Amino acid sequence: MKKVGTGTRSINFLIDNLLIFCIAYITFKIQNWYVYYYGIKYVGFGFHFFTVLFVYYTFFESVFARTPAKWLSYSKVVDDAGNKPSFIRVMIRSFVRLTLIDLFFLPLLEKTLHDYISKTDVVEV
Repeated sequence: MKKVGTGTRSINFLIDNLLIFCIAYITFKIQNWYVYYYGIKYVGFGFHFFTVLFVYYTFFESVFARTPAKWLSYSKVVDDAGNKPSFIRVMIRSFVRLTLIDLFFLPLLEKTLHDYISKTDVVEV
């Protein structure tokens, strides 16, 4: 198993976050329509973005061990033994992604904080 480099991880991050942003924007606009016409409680865009981010990564990585960006870059998520990570590890991984300091650990730990805490890695397929 060969770990992917920082460039591949950056491209994965950009592609996945672009998709997450688009989905969150659509849900936000739908919710705004309901706010206007039915008077439901308004929820800000940040709530939509972080909810979609959590659900997106949890779903794709628990079912396929890959996100759409990882399919494009021929990479996948594995646990310490090289197997598909358990659902608990994927949940931990997705939860830690919600922190704003996640990416800043790359130079210190040589992996992101969500990889370090969940004991997972991103490798080439």
